[in-house]
Amino acid sequence: MTNFFKEYDVIVIGAGHAGIEAGLAASRKGVKTLIVTINLDTIGFMPCNPSVGGPAKGIVVREIDALGGAMGKIADKTNIQTRMLNTAKGPAVRALRMQSDKIKYQFAMKQLLEETENLDIEQAMIKELIIEDNKVIGVKTMLGTNYKAKTVVITTGTYLRGEIVIGDIKYSSGPNHQMPSIDLAKQLEDLGFDLVRFKTGTPPRVNADTVDFSKTEIQPGDDKEYAFSYETTEFIKDQIPCWLTYTNKNTHEIIDKNLGRSAMYSGVIKGTGPRYCPSIEDKYVRFSDKERHQLFLEPEGRDTKEIYVQGLSTSLPDDVQRDIVRSIAGLENAVIMRNGYAIEYDAINPTTLWPTLETKLIEGLFTAGQLNGTSGYEEAAGQGIIAGINAACKVLGEEPLILGRDEAYIGVLIDDLVTKGTNEPYRLLTSRAEHRLLLRHDNADMRLSDIAYKYNLISEERYNKFCEKRNLVINEIERLKTFRITPTKEVLEKMEKLNTAELRDGILALELLRRPELNYENIMDLANQEITLPKEVIEQVEIEIKYEGYIKKSLQQVERLRKMEEKKIPLDLDWDEVPSLAIEAREKLKKVRPLTVGQASRISGVNPADISILLVYLEQRKIR
Repeated sequence: MTNFFKEYDVIVIGAGHAGIEAGLAASRKGVKTLIVTINLDTIGFMPCNPSVGGPAKGIVVREIDALGGAMGKIADKTNIQTRMLNTAKGPAVRALRMQSDKIKYQFAMKQLLEETENLDIEQAMIKELIIEDNKVIGVKTMLGTNYKAKTVVITTGTYLRGEIVIGDIKYSSGPNHQMPSIDLAKQLEDLGFDLVRFKTGTPPRVNADTVDFSKTEIQPGDDKEYAFSYETTEFIKDQIPCWLTYTNKNTHEIIDKNLGRSAMYSGVIKGTGPRYCPSIEDKYVRFSDKERHQLFLEPEGRDTKEIYVQGLSTSLPDDVQRDIVRSIAGLENAVIMRNGYAIEYDAINPTTLWPTLETKLIEGLFTAGQLNGTSGYEEAAGQGIIAGINAACKVLGEEPLILGRDEAYIGVLIDDLVTKGTNEPYRLLTSRAEHRLLLRHDNADMRLSDIAYKYNLISEERYNKFCEKRNLVINEIERLKTFRITPTKEVLEKMEKLNTAELRDGILALELLRRPELNYENIMDLANQEITLPKEVIEQVEIEIKYEGYIKKSLQQVERLRKMEEKKIPLDLDWDEVPSLAIEAREKLKKVRPLTVGQASRISGVNPADISILLVYLEQRKIR
């Protein structure tokens, strides 16, 4: 019989971005939680880009915050620059990106975990899972200490059998030369998990004092007050700029001359790298027609000289990295403080997971983050919060949380992973979401606050504030239907200055707001009315009115698809008994074991004819 040192409801292995959100979510639901990490000093560590957000990713951070998570709050608190991307485009693709103070972000996350009720954090290496009758019941550390758990969440990032590669040098290591996790990877393999080998990498960091910024293009932050968290009220004023520079012909000649020494092209690296974040040598080969590639010089914090050379990720040898860096405008005398490197690691095939992120092989075992084949801090945190919620729900006997593709980018991310799998590090893109007009940066709270409150993830006070905001939006839209703006002399003069077509007759304020060139402030000015609403309410009102037709069309599409999602597939369904299915479809369905007909329809290799056959079979089975 196993002797346990301590007992917990949920144990989270790893304290990166996924592990943090998993542990916090479980503890917020009131269950006794433990986060175990190899090194307490690397909680919330950013081994790659010192930033949070970006296209699609920034919306995920807003969703995490709407569900009560921490990433947005800490990013707001520790950022050094803020930019809203794609402002010239529609609201469906706008996204916030913040440059973070890397060290302050880590410390703030560690402090938050230390101060959270129902949550313990400990430094230890988990050697193995303790399993009985295909159910996880605890974990064992490298020192032989056993901890009992009702559920376990693994969020090991790139640590599983991690190997760092620089040129022809390859050695066992986690990110930033931390200790890797070897035994746990072997156990997962022995348990029958389908492990794949992926690769990612980082660029060199250079000393700011050795950079000639006069030869680069300054990239300042926005002067508007933006935040990820709906609770943020204080904003960073003294932003730090980034700078833009480019590779050139000389850079490319150095790369070409040394391709044989690149770990990617010499055969040292076996893992599959991220398509949307290639190394500089990969970019040179794949886009050989390009004369230059842009590079961003991003400060890693207020109290460090380290500059992250975004776009120059590489696994080339040390001497080649120095030559490449010094071939670039502004970096001719730059001193490298940290070399770029590639890291190979084990990930699991995510089709072995249920949409709750519980594994199909071991009951009570959940996984999240890069272990599931994703790339990026935001994708990891989005999975982490769902895994933590569902691990706690399993302990409490509550219904699990599964977000739909029409409810959140997190829903799109997880559905893609567990339904389609991935053969490369997965990156979330706006193009992956078929309902992206519904999944906007501005409305994450509108989409998810009711869910967060239902699952006890946000406080009564926060939920009441949200309800007040929602009522203000609804009431203002209705109010704009109640009064007209008439073509008085004063109104016509104002409209001429606004470069909008003049009125011949009176028009409802709501209808006038539909004009692309007019905003809410213009309408209030034309109506001689004072603006009393908060800016976030005004933003919602504008978008809901201007895009009403498109939003309605999207909602109708969602409603049609929802009927497929509501058709449940019994867990005990024997796919070999379903007649006339195509061989490929039968194989894929048996592997994924979809929970709904909608999920089945999204599996690669399952065609509409197979879905029709399945629907008929389910109806006949129901009658029987």
